[in-house]
Amino acid sequence: MYEQTFQVAERIAQTLVELGVDQLFGVVGSGNFHLTNHLRDKGVPFVAARHEGGAATMADAYARMSGKLGVVTTHQGCGYTNAVTGIAEAAKSRTPLLVLTADTPPHDVRSNFRIDQDGLARSVGAVAERVYSPATAVADTRRAVRTAVNDRRTVVLSVPIDVQVAGTAYASPQPIPPRQRPRASERHTQALAELLRGARRPLFIAGRGAREAGPQLRALGQKSGALLATSAVAHGLFVGEDHNLGISGGFSSDFTAATIAEADVVVGWGCALNNWTTRRGTLLNEFARVIQVDLDETAFEWDHGIVGDCAATAESVLAELVDHAPDTWRTPDMAAAIAAKSRWKDAETADVSTGALIDPRILTRRLNEMLPAERVVSVDSGNFMGYPSTYLDVPDENGFCFTQAFQSIGLGLATAIGAAKAQPGRLPVLGAGDGGFLMGIAELETAVRERIPLVAIVYNDSAYGAEVHHFTGAGDYGAVTFPTTDIAAVARGFGAEGVVVEKLADLDAVQEWLDGPRTGPLVVDARIASDGGAWWLAEAFATH
Repeated sequence: MYEQTFQVAERIAQTLVELGVDQLFGVVGSGNFHLTNHLRDKGVPFVAARHEGGAATMADAYARMSGKLGVVTTHQGCGYTNAVTGIAEAAKSRTPLLVLTADTPPHDVRSNFRIDQDGLARSVGAVAERVYSPATAVADTRRAVRTAVNDRRTVVLSVPIDVQVAGTAYASPQPIPPRQRPRASERHTQALAELLRGARRPLFIAGRGAREAGPQLRALGQKSGALLATSAVAHGLFVGEDHNLGISGGFSSDFTAATIAEADVVVGWGCALNNWTTRRGTLLNEFARVIQVDLDETAFEWDHGIVGDCAATAESVLAELVDHAPDTWRTPDMAAAIAAKSRWKDAETADVSTGALIDPRILTRRLNEMLPAERVVSVDSGNFMGYPSTYLDVPDENGFCFTQAFQSIGLGLATAIGAAKAQPGRLPVLGAGDGGFLMGIAELETAVRERIPLVAIVYNDSAYGAEVHHFTGAGDYGAVTFPTTDIAAVARGFGAEGVVVEKLADLDAVQEWLDGPRTGPLVVDARIASDGGAWWLAEAFATH
């Protein structure tokens, strides 16, 4: 009876498996019960989250760190709406994500679950798709997956429950052809090569769209004499490169920011060059020539855009420069300066620790030394976020997961779980504030149940610190400050290990955990002192 009455649900599951889906996240309700179980029966691992918002963010992070399609499943109506913040983050980030959600039958206009699911998807930037009938179920599912994968979009696939229960014949879906990776036109390639020939201070800034073009951009950087940098979401792409300035934007060190400002030619590779990456344009010299290379021309925010795949275009430009001998700022002296000054963790700072509160910079430097190099760092949003982003080293572009396009706090713990599933050979590390961690804390039980050896560093200032620092002297802070929560004790209540850190000596407990079997999460409740407000706050709040 089970297999016979839910044939379409089974066909959709089979289609997804044949199209390569290998991981599922979600919360199960009556509407997606059979969809989920059919996928599980076919061998797809399922992470049962405690909230649909967490499940969507887990799937988003999984897609970012694995390079595969992320899939989240929800119940119709309220289950879907619970996931919307995570869906919006993924949509704004152009994450290839499939939201497999049930829907009410069109004739059931009085259902408590009934909402305009398609309209809601479009309102947050996602693509609305649906399974229209038993006869079109395989084609509809394939179309949704193709759009998600090849167009790098977040797609909401609504499957009405009356369609799920219908009977249908099944034919295997045709494989999805790989996304076309066009090279830029010969005219544009030659023009960019000529521009680089004449540059004395060329700079490449790579974004998420260039994460697969690291080797090509390294080679072109060397041949053209360009320095390298990344947006925050592509952090780690140029690890090991002597002329890598690090992150461009709010997280830039003073040296990196000053160096970027001297560039005479700036090429953004798969990078929006938006307010975050350019500090609202102030990082770029007003006389600099700015060019963007991207598959999507809607990403162009500056005067000159070249439509083309980053790796293929870099190869074409490199071929044009085969006889070029650059005379630029890419020198041994510059490499030495970059090694000494381009990272905040290497800058000298006064220790503001009090004995009861620890300086977050001192804390993060020490943890960077203690934690294994093979790690995947995830970062929540808030006043604290520059510490893990700039003080914790990452091994490569798959070692840093930054779900910040929507600027929502509370996504960090779910991000870390999804990243851990995508990179199981690495230690998952989370940086979060107390506000964001408590907002998403339901997923700590998920991490415990999944036995994820996660180190969660909670920068606990007993406040929504961004608002406290931004509105200095502006009035009553009672709405954004709280009594100190013993987050370590709360973590132990969930079955995790927890330790309070007020001084460096307290990190001995972290080392004991690292030396042990690591069978579940460790929550580091770091009671932090104020360093006067994070340096990126002025940029973050400039347009609020």
